[in-house]
Amino acid sequence: MSKVAVFGAGSWGTAFSIVLADAGHQVTLWARRDDLCATINEKRENSDYLPGIRLPDTVHATHDQGEAAWEAEVVVLAVPSQTLRGNLEDWSKDLPPDAVLLSLMKGVELGTLRRMSEVIADVTGAGPERIAVLSGPNLAREIANREPAASVVACEEEKVAARLREMLHGPVFRPYSSVDVVGCELGGAYKNVITLGVGMAVGLGFGDNTTASVITRGLAETARLAVKLGADPLTLMGLAGLGDLVATCSSPLSRNRTFGEKLGKGMTTEEITASTRQVAEGVKSAGSLLALAQKNDIYAPLVEAVHAVVEGELTVEQMIASFVSRETKHERD
Repeated sequence: MSKVAVFGAGSWGTAFSIVLADAGHQVTLWARRDDLCATINEKRENSDYLPGIRLPDTVHATHDQGEAAWEAEVVVLAVPSQTLRGNLEDWSKDLPPDAVLLSLMKGVELGTLRRMSEVIADVTGAGPERIAVLSGPNLAREIANREPAASVVACEEEKVAARLREMLHGPVFRPYSSVDVVGCELGGAYKNVITLGVGMAVGLGFGDNTTASVITRGLAETARLAVKLGADPLTLMGLAGLGDLVATCSSPLSRNRTFGEKLGKGMTTEEITASTRQVAEGVKSAGSLLALAQKNDIYAPLVEAVHAVVEGELTVEQMIASFVSRETKHERD
């Protein structure tokens, strides 16, 4: 049994604490609210984010960051991507100097255009051998329900990735290891934006032909950027690329797809954001991914169009029409 800290008690952080507990570890779950910690510890349930799911007895919640991080072998980071830097600046003084920092986040930081692993390195000074990422088709509610699932844990140091792979392997959760941190992170971040586009098409009432076209062209767009930044193209065909993309685009449990559907039905970004406490990462990542693509001279029409809709510069109908009316070309182009 290892001591693992999970910073972030939203849907995914809580679900992942179940994965860790089922794999035999002692888990301390950090939450920003004392009342939520009390509910988790007393009722064994995160009623705010995963109502009806009983948490294992080896999961303990606290608002004390020092208590959460104390003697942790692995520190899991599961907060909204755009809040990571500010949170880490506060937490870093309490993090064990030899702990592996595992990111569950799927986004690119606004302004700096840094991936989450790069933000972690920047704030904590940790080397690449202490920074890992996890990505794959992992919808939080299904993970919490202990439905069989697989994922990829990546670290530039192969031995660390392999150690995490063994640590995370549980009765229904099967991790694979990789050294392609760039591919795993960009696959996860980009699929959120693609899923917004799929949701918009669904919201307009379009069927499988349209959504499959958006998914496929979105994957090609993802690969163009990821490979330019050094990723292995095979990563984008695996769990952290195609697998994650299919799950998120296909499921009504996806926050990004639901957000996109509401846009397709005529709601504005502001109206949707005000109606939910859940964060749809693709809404913020669209702008940062577009800037990253432009910086690297990558053709990214899908992320450009989704960003324009999110910002209210384009209607969903105009976005769909723009895709169909673009100049025809060879598929590989």
